[in-house]
Amino acid sequence: MKPTELSALQARFGARYRWLLLLAVMVGTMASIMSSTIINVAIPAMSQEFGLGQERAQWVGSGFMLAMTVSMLTTPWLLGRFGYRRTYTLTLWLLLLGGLAGGLSNEFHLVLAARVAQGLAAGVMQPIPAIIILYVFASHEQGRATGFFGMGVVLASSLGPTVGGVLVHAFGWRSVFLMVVPFCLVSLWMAQRFVPARTSNANGAASRLDWRGLLLGSIGVVCLLNALVQWRTGSVLTATLLLTAAIPTLMGFIAWQHRVLRNPTYARFEPLVQLDLFRNHRFALGCIVAFLYGVALFGSTYLLPVYMQLALGMSAAQAGWTLLPAGVALAITIGVVGRLLDRAPHLPLASLGFALLATSLALMLMLTLSLNSVWTWLVIWVLVGRIGLGLILPAMHFSTMRSVSADLVSQAASLSNFMRVLGGALGVSLCGIILEWRIAAHGDSLKLAASSAQRLAAFNEAFLLLAAVCLLAGVVAWWLRAPRL
Repeated sequence: MKPTELSALQARFGARYRWLLLLAVMVGTMASIMSSTIINVAIPAMSQEFGLGQERAQWVGSGFMLAMTVSMLTTPWLLGRFGYRRTYTLTLWLLLLGGLAGGLSNEFHLVLAARVAQGLAAGVMQPIPAIIILYVFASHEQGRATGFFGMGVVLASSLGPTVGGVLVHAFGWRSVFLMVVPFCLVSLWMAQRFVPARTSNANGAASRLDWRGLLLGSIGVVCLLNALVQWRTGSVLTATLLLTAAIPTLMGFIAWQHRVLRNPTYARFEPLVQLDLFRNHRFALGCIVAFLYGVALFGSTYLLPVYMQLALGMSAAQAGWTLLPAGVALAITIGVVGRLLDRAPHLPLASLGFALLATSLALMLMLTLSLNSVWTWLVIWVLVGRIGLGLILPAMHFSTMRSVSADLVSQAASLSNFMRVLGGALGVSLCGIILEWRIAAHGDSLKLAASSAQRLAAFNEAFLLLAAVCLLAGVVAWWLRAPRL
């Protein structure tokens, strides 16, 4: 019988085991992250095949983000209840089956359901590597491990639009769903060999899932994101009603988490959110930065491929290849920064990264409809922004997580990721809302095949919004560097 506990696996594979374990969870996480960004270049083709408007097609991305946001809160409970290996492999199977279902479906609602399933899997999966790095690696190795993991995962995120563009051009939009299948199969094989059933930090949680909190949180997030979609489609009354429902529901979620945490009557439940974490000044501000970072990252990742195709007239493949140099630069940057984290100040790096990202987004205003004259500048400006992203992510992760006690690592990692992904879900929705609003205000429509100066102006205004968010996040990150008085 093969050993499954962490200590037994460490004894079996020796000093290299921690890197094999990191690689095992890295492959699956790369698949889940790539599936979140690869779909963006396929949206125009999917809209055409199913006869969808931009607002309905966007739900392919927003549905994934919504499901990922909600399921992320369950990761600590799942790890405690079922262990690392079982939780991780089940999410891989869900991601794989979602890819197969989406690639073979002929109805849009089935495609959307497959994306939601993939989002649920990705949400549970994504905090796991950060938890493993903090548990398995010594403190002097965590920077290098974070850089290695971040380089692979962020490269997957950046290459998503490139790979997606090539696949859509060569095989059609269905191929972007099927792409995750080989990644999942490889990761399933590695998980059976290297992922432990439990770690010494797992408590085997006899506690029950806080299903009331999960229900309140899910309803609140769904209502909030749906309100944004309804506002964009012009149904102001429906949007107002949804927002009216979202605010008290989310407040009720917070109140319930406090009650579960403090009241002995609910000791059998484990709260989805450990509110005591927010008493930590550094962690609380780090979550705010993570939220703003998510808005900028996912908003720009959604907006750039759509901008290149619908404003500059590129094909899906051209848009993908244009983003390739930036993806490579991002991977290299995050790998280098990871090696510096143990001896370099974290937060100035993050602030510089936000400044670079804001600058690259603002410079989009200088582009024109003459593609031949702006392609080189477009590549350079996107590259500058991705270098900025490479400075931000590992620096903020280290600064936030190192302020948390060991017994709260899984909760902190899940909550930080939750804030980032919630920001991303709102960022994608807000970018879509702002874009359609400004296009209509300029007298244009995305239903028209030809681009125009008015359409370009609308995209520029959306980029300016994201640039402002980046500057705000940079200010908060810089404030975080100072000790609390």
